[in-house]
Amino acid sequence: MIKSFIVDSTCNNMRLDRWLRNKIGKIPQGLIEKNLRLGKIKINKKKTKSSFKVQTNDKIDLYNFDFKEDIYQKKKPFTPSNEIIKSNENLIIDNNEDFIVLNKSAGISVQGGTKSKKNLVDIFAKSKIFEGSKPYSVHRLDKDTSGVFIMAKNRKSAQLLTSLFRLRKVHKTYLAICNGEIEKNSGEWNDDLIRYDNGKKIVEKAKTIFKVIDKNSNSSLVEMKPITGRKHQLRKQLFNIGHSIYGDKKYNSSLSTKRINKDLMLHSYQIKFMINNKKFTYKALLPDYFKKLLKTKRLNLSN
Repeated sequence: MIKSFIVDSTCNNMRLDRWLRNKIGKIPQGLIEKNLRLGKIKINKKKTKSSFKVQTNDKIDLYNFDFKEDIYQKKKPFTPSNEIIKSNENLIIDNNEDFIVLNKSAGISVQGGTKSKKNLVDIFAKSKIFEGSKPYSVHRLDKDTSGVFIMAKNRKSAQLLTSLFRLRKVHKTYLAICNGEIEKNSGEWNDDLIRYDNGKKIVEKAKTIFKVIDKNSNSSLVEMKPITGRKHQLRKQLFNIGHSIYGDKKYNSSLSTKRINKDLMLHSYQIKFMINNKKFTYKALLPDYFKKLLKTKRLNLSN
């Protein structure tokens, strides 16, 4: 018996083992590995590994895959209250027939995971805005990062927007308040960023164009335009030059840990792209806590 699935854009670039758990149930890793070795799980009719990153429209076939859902509990989606749904609807910047754009709050994930249950996909799935459809996340934004975020309303728009992000045709601008005075006023950061996948060391090229908007001996307000899209790219790059972002509990210098801010001072300020020769530009207002720290650190956005 063969069961076949087509990967939708909400799972683009997701690990195969994670996709299986999201779509089928809480499958033990050992069972996934065993069935992969036996060829009972194939992508586009080819054997692969659990770490393989699935792509939109990939076909996944399960051959006599013996998994009893009554033994392992299937992951339950987050069920938002009406108040949570309404509060997130109030953050919408634009709502058209193809997608919504919102000023995402810090502290909420885009998709549910083991460490964070509350997420935008499950919240908007219950919203009347997506009645008769479902939300598709087309790019990433860290849980603790605020600002411009896009969710598609249909598969066609999701595929188009996902392609624009993948082809680097979506131009993003971030603002961050970081420790200390950044020496150079503008330039490029080109780094080899390190991450680990199942214990395997992976080195990825990362490029960001930056401009310091205001600074003093204590702090800097910096504008950043990432060219590549690596995980935690901007946070890692600022940490690498010794100017970690205020509120970053993972990438921070010894000087900032003593007086660490509660909120991550990283904001997705603007997104620009084109569809059928039509220009789209969206800006997200700064959170109050961000504006408060600017004032405290005597930094001006208008400089």
